[in-house]
Amino acid sequence: MTPDEILQGLYDRTLVGNGPGVLELTHQALGMDMEPQALLFDALIPALEEVGARFERGDFFVPEMLIAGKAMAGSMEVLRPLLADTGVQTVGTFLMGTVKGDVHDIGKNLVNIMLEGAGFEVIDLGVQVAPEKFVAAIEEHQPDVVGFSAFLTTTMPMFKANMNALEKAGIRDEVIVMVGGAPVTQEYADAVGADGYAADASATVKKAKALLKDRRARSGAAVPA
Repeated sequence: MTPDEILQGLYDRTLVGNGPGVLELTHQALGMDMEPQALLFDALIPALEEVGARFERGDFFVPEMLIAGKAMAGSMEVLRPLLADTGVQTVGTFLMGTVKGDVHDIGKNLVNIMLEGAGFEVIDLGVQVAPEKFVAAIEEHQPDVVGFSAFLTTTMPMFKANMNALEKAGIRDEVIVMVGGAPVTQEYADAVGADGYAADASATVKKAKALLKDRRARSGAAVPA
């Protein structure tokens, strides 16, 4: 296969969630000395962007997004250390976790896959994340964006508890805070003082990029393409 055929194959197989096929082509490409960043930016990310577009149009649903994301994740396991070696600049760092009292993670994991596919470095704290753990992780990793996820209405008040913990630690203004989850609304996000809300994984990527671009523009920092 030619390099162009491999890139097209990676795109097509990611789109339909053919994990083994994506992994096979990834190894084949690297065996041909193709650049890891070419695989990422010319095939994998465009495929995930198309997945998101189809989801927004109603052509794809959550299962299709999940299998496409998992197909890409397999390739990323191989590419991630190689990309780090080449010094490829990430869009930003996104710290994610499901709030204390909530063990749901399917939605969170899907968002993580889409964020990574869009070029973010994702740090996943898992589920049942207490406010103090969020604070410690923010201080350790210095992320650009922090995401609080809640699936249950009974755990949504943890958003405010987390915000209060960030305020108390003096780090609230250092990060962009996004919230999301099945029962969450824009109105609730506004009420707890979050910077952003998104209804699904695709929208989260767009909102995170927009918020980050706006913050960097105001601070005069460079924004990666």
